[in-house]
Amino acid sequence: MKDDRHWMRRALALAERGAGRTSPNPLVGAVVVRDDQVLAEGWHEALGGAHAEPAALARLDPGRAAGATLYVNLEPCCHHGRTPPCTDAVLAAGLDRVVVGIQDPNPAVAGKGLAILRAAGLAVDVGVEADACRALNGGYLKRIATGLPRVWLKAGCTLDGRITDHAGRSEWITGPGARAHGHGLRDRLDAILVGSATLLSDDPSLNCRLEGGRDPLPVVLDSDLRCPADAKVLTAGRRSRIYCAPDAPDRPLHADIVRVPRGAGGLDLGAVLRDLASIGVLELLVEGGGRVHRSLLDAGLADRLLLFVAPKVLAGGMGFVGGPPLDLSDACTFTVLDVSTVGGEVLIELEVS
Repeated sequence: MKDDRHWMRRALALAERGAGRTSPNPLVGAVVVRDDQVLAEGWHEALGGAHAEPAALARLDPGRAAGATLYVNLEPCCHHGRTPPCTDAVLAAGLDRVVVGIQDPNPAVAGKGLAILRAAGLAVDVGVEADACRALNGGYLKRIATGLPRVWLKAGCTLDGRITDHAGRSEWITGPGARAHGHGLRDRLDAILVGSATLLSDDPSLNCRLEGGRDPLPVVLDSDLRCPADAKVLTAGRRSRIYCAPDAPDRPLHADIVRVPRGAGGLDLGAVLRDLASIGVLELLVEGGGRVHRSLLDAGLADRLLLFVAPKVLAGGMGFVGGPPLDLSDACTFTVLDVSTVGGEVLIELEVS
């Protein structure tokens, strides 16, 4: 007989299908099970659409869920937002038991949904696969706790950490497999950020080139607003958001221009991230360059690092982290979460310590 952990892992897999499409809502999946058989499944597919629990339960005829167990990775909501409370649908279904991954820290929920279900006589268990549930919705949880999105640094580099050769060339350090994986990240995360150096040297589109993929919000750090009017980022995909300093010139660019204070060596990155969180960005992908990566690390604002490492050595060129050298005692440190191969490269996923 399959245990609670098995069904919660299935709920998590369903939840992940909504990645990049539900923000600022969390990713949620739901599975209705009785006698070790799945009766129905659902997930939150898009902002404004049905939440996972009612989406699953709506697939069943009235009374079909009686005596069944609902598995859901996040506490069912109990308030009116864009949709009715999920607790109403759960109570109307006639379930016997609800298994929840983690409590929702949103002050509008925060245990109230669990209390409603228990008060109605349902058996409620919380904490199954809790670590995996927190990891999936790390951006949602961080935004509620800090007002900031989760920040993913990404780079394709050589074995000696170079993202360009000695002449500044970067095409192509990594192969097509790594590039396709990178576009998958663009599809799943809410926004993608580069600095002005990357913008001016590479003229990136910052869109997703996977069939059926969605474009993330393009974000540019451009202190002095030097972005060319014909830059690809202004014409490809969604409307861009450009951050500049208060004293930057006024320019009629086809983008949302946001002025933030200057910080150490550039813009106030905390102000940038707070603004992005305020418009619903939960997961931010940062594709460089090295100076931007270093600034976010120095400010303690980066959460994850994704390194696609090509089996090459250049012995020159720019590193994926820029800035002045650090003493060993001041080194940026990370915890390795996963190592895998993508095409001909190695992908290392790390958490900032």
